[in-house]
Amino acid sequence: MSSDNAGATGPASAPVQTEERLREAMAALAGHVHPAPDAYRTARGEWRRRERRRRLVLGALIAVVFALATLAGLWVLNSAPATSPGVFDGERMPAPSAPPGG
Repeated sequence: MSSDNAGATGPASAPVQTEERLREAMAALAGHVHPAPDAYRTARGEWRRRERRRRLVLGALIAVVFALATLAGLWVLNSAPATSPGVFDGERMPAPSAPPGG
């Protein structure tokens, strides 16, 4: 608080008085609030349950996406016509042994 508003009763001191009154009211209200004896343990248990559930849901989602990607890949590989050659059934070219002129 600044000393400029000390003892002032004009409109400029109204926000300061309101702030002080609110601060006192909140302090009085907070003085009467007492947490339950096992509040921390209860809140921690709820947080751990939510965290465990979040991890299980994420793991299940990853498993489903992986399974769908695998099934889609197998379906694409098996949907090739039976008359087409396999992936490695082409003419083999010998690998170059050394660069030319070297």
